[in-house]
Amino acid sequence: MATAPVLDPPRPQGRPEIEPEPQGRFERVLVGVFTGVPFLALFAAIPLAWRNFLGWTDVILMAIFYLVSAAGITVGYHRYFTHGSFKAKRPLKIAMALAGSLAIEGPVITWVADHRRHHKHSDKEADPHSPWRFGNDWKALTKGLAWAHYGWLFNGNRTSKQRFTKDLLNDKDIVRIHKAFPAMVAVSLLLPGVLGGLITMSWAGALTAFFWAGLVRVTLVHHVTWSINSICHTFGAEDFEVRDKSRNVWWLAIPSLGESWHNLHHCDPTCARHGVLPGQVDISARIIWMFEKVGWAHSVRWPNAERLAAKRTKRAA
Repeated sequence: MATAPVLDPPRPQGRPEIEPEPQGRFERVLVGVFTGVPFLALFAAIPLAWRNFLGWTDVILMAIFYLVSAAGITVGYHRYFTHGSFKAKRPLKIAMALAGSLAIEGPVITWVADHRRHHKHSDKEADPHSPWRFGNDWKALTKGLAWAHYGWLFNGNRTSKQRFTKDLLNDKDIVRIHKAFPAMVAVSLLLPGVLGGLITMSWAGALTAFFWAGLVRVTLVHHVTWSINSICHTFGAEDFEVRDKSRNVWWLAIPSLGESWHNLHHCDPTCARHGVLPGQVDISARIIWMFEKVGWAHSVRWPNAERLAAKRTKRAA
């Protein structure tokens, strides 16, 4: 991996790269409102739509497409392509790149380049999506959360693929899938509708499946993923010593498939399991375990007890 990042526009000299965490209940309420209200509004719409614009076919298709596309990000884009937490046979490698593309979070090489840059400069000047970008008071945090969650996607500065992803640029399979991203977007949005129409043998079934298993499912995957950038770098538990503000957020563990055990991940980025403490559910790690058991994955970097013990914070030990 290269040593020089693509920096954001320069800022005044002397501003610290790492700023203090927010203190007080107000900031925590702010984070909760910022991240929770949109989800509550969406969930409140479900019982209103039941039997009118939502049926079991839509629910099942949405769950399947959510799991495939979200795992494509967490297991494929993140733990495999970005961090090399395990090695995969060629068919699995291709399948993970395709599944990750279904999440519509960008082509695989672009996603990996941004995330490797994030780890190299986590919560520092060149981090592409730190919520601490603008400061640590409540106004700056409000702006920073919006930036980390969504705004950074519109930043004109792009991470250099040549500097951060030479390994993927040399992989012909991945380059082809990267270039085919527009087609994968079409598949991700249209296939649920096609399946819904075929299963119900109706245009109404096609329309509702397109809405719930296509549009709504993509929205959910997006916001869960972006919450790792915003929420999990703002507040939560610090069980392991890190140089940044990465934290564990338990209530995001299930929808994020284990990605919200973010503090351990930044402590040991190549570890295939992020939820390493008792009670920390990590669905992505279980998927990798299944791949290993059937022989599709090998050389998995499972947690090392001695290394983890050495990294435990004093207050968590």
